[in-house]
Amino acid sequence: MSRPDLNLLLALDALLDEGSVIGAARRMNLSSPAMSRTLSRIRDALGDPVFVQVGRKLIPTPKALALREQVRMAVEQAAQVFSSNAEIDLRSLERRFNVRATDEFVSMHLGHLLGIMATDMPRAMLRFSPEEDDVDEEALRNGRIDLFISGSRKMGPEIRVQSLFTTTYVSVARANHPVFDDEITPERLARWEHINVSRRGKSVGPVDAALEEQGLRRHVALVVPNPYTALFALQDSDLLLILPKNLASSALAAGLRIRLFELPVPLETVLLTQAWHPRLENDPAHQWLRRTIHALCNGNAAQTARQAK
Repeated sequence: MSRPDLNLLLALDALLDEGSVIGAARRMNLSSPAMSRTLSRIRDALGDPVFVQVGRKLIPTPKALALREQVRMAVEQAAQVFSSNAEIDLRSLERRFNVRATDEFVSMHLGHLLGIMATDMPRAMLRFSPEEDDVDEEALRNGRIDLFISGSRKMGPEIRVQSLFTTTYVSVARANHPVFDDEITPERLARWEHINVSRRGKSVGPVDAALEEQGLRRHVALVVPNPYTALFALQDSDLLLILPKNLASSALAAGLRIRLFELPVPLETVLLTQAWHPRLENDPAHQWLRRTIHALCNGNAAQTARQAK
């Protein structure tokens, strides 16, 4: 059996990422006809069309989609082999990171992270992946995501985890909501209809357990996948919304017509962490990303920026 041409792996990775022959050719410094010939060789090697033409776009076949993450992991691992003994120039490194993160992290730190990245790793790209039905640690294992930022949860024994910051929760209502006309008790909190934020469409959260301990139950009238939709939905309604305090404070500072109030039922403080698979432990680019995020979350962004130069 002849050895496979590993150049085809690089070409397939570029095609899957770019979604076009022209884009993949540009990335690999080839002409479009040369990339088209390479695509024909990939099809022969895999025994699959790999892509089908729909208008001006190439649409990957089911087999190509199934191979996407495996191909990406193989290319990145090969790059690490050849760069293991050389100093990495982050400023010239082309790298994409698939990240799954809480909305709180995005609202508080994403702008600062992008600013530092523009200086220290300007050719890198962040791709934020939505939360799906897959198990988060499995997504880390199979390379679907490179970094997972979330509330602390149990992970597989090999997954690396680092604490970032803690958060508490508050309730949010429109500025002139009648809930503010009297003392806000657990009974009055449960009286009003609520919005629940859940990327997976869940209608219950920690506050429901806290209310249940007092014999109360709230009615969730609306479930949305992100807090930004929720914040705008309550502007002209009597709905209530429970959010991480920092995220709610950012919305208030942005000028939304909202008012925050402390919850009349106790909720536990939540620890946010970042998690990654050990295959990325010693990858310089991934180390930079983790170090920068940790510094941002702990107020040391300026120091991190100086150290990276």
